[in-house]
Amino acid sequence: MGMAVALGELHRSESLLLRELLALGERHRDEPEVHHVAGDLATWSREHVRELAATAPRYGLEPEDLSEDGPEPLGGTRGDPGEPLDTRSDPDLLLLADLRRLYRTAAGVSLDWELLGQGAQALADTALLALTRRCHPQTERQMNWADGMLRALSRQVLSR
Repeated sequence: MGMAVALGELHRSESLLLRELLALGERHRDEPEVHHVAGDLATWSREHVRELAATAPRYGLEPEDLSEDGPEPLGGTRGDPGEPLDTRSDPDLLLLADLRRLYRTAAGVSLDWELLGQGAQALADTALLALTRRCHPQTERQMNWADGMLRALSRQVLSR
């Protein structure tokens, strides 16, 4: 039962990461690196979601059990505690807020992959362990890209 919960949560969080990457790329079309790289990174999450859905029936989860519902990505509303109130008027601050949100989401997905990997080891599920070893490093690269962009852009944006 515990692995079903872990798989379902990872599917949900990976789906959210996919939506956030796609929204980031669309929202910042005028930033070519952000637009193109976010789209490329979304390809990994799309594949992760598919592979998790294919694995889920082995643990008693049906496709309808795998909800992709969750908070709207990159909502940009004033009610979002992770976003400063004045980001809507400044596209550079909005990009920083979006990258922060993406980084936090990717970090959560990375943790979920780690937990799933630990469960796979405990159950000696070699197929699931291989999946985590293949996908988790890609999630870490997504997180590291967001971190690198934040570090590069924050100096310019916050020192104005």
